[in-house]
Amino acid sequence: MVVESRARDAPGLDLGYLALFLGLRINEIVMRRMRAAGFHELRESHGYVIQHLIEGQRSVTELARRMEVTQQAASKVVAELVRLGVLDILPAQDRRSKKVRLSDRGWNAVRLGRRIRAQIARRLIKAAGPRAYENAREILSGCLEALGGFGRVRTRRIRPPQ
Repeated sequence: MVVESRARDAPGLDLGYLALFLGLRINEIVMRRMRAAGFHELRESHGYVIQHLIEGQRSVTELARRMEVTQQAASKVVAELVRLGVLDILPAQDRRSKKVRLSDRGWNAVRLGRRIRAQIARRLIKAAGPRAYENAREILSGCLEALGGFGRVRTRRIRPPQ
C-alpha cells in the first residue's frame, strides 16, 4: 500500500534538513534567474568571495584570512572573478598588496540577486501567510543563534560547505 503525503508533510526530515533543502532550492532559483539575466558564468561559490567585498575593498591576503583559505586559493577565485568582470583590481601603494573591489558588473549582480531573493520571499509570504513566514524566520534565526552560527551571518563570514 502506498501512502500519499500532503505537500507540506516531510516525514523524517528535521528542521535542519528542511532549512537546508529550502535554502538549496532558493539558491537554485536565484542562480537560474541570474544566468537568464546574463550572468552565465557566475557560480554559487563566487558568493563566498563577493560577500566579503560588499562592505568595501580588501586585499587578497585579507580575503583569504576572512574566507579561511590559503592566499593561493583566494588569488585563484579573485583572478576568475576579475576575468568575468565582477571584480576590479586596484593599484596599490606598494606592489605587493593590491586591493580588490566589486566592479559595476559585480554590484549589478549583487543588486539582481537581492531583487530575485525579495521576489522569492514575496512568493513564500503569499504561500505561507505573513505571520507564519515571520514566525518561521524568527524560529530559524533563534535556532541559528542557539548553535552559535549567527555571528558568521552578521559579519558576512559564511564558509562554503566542506
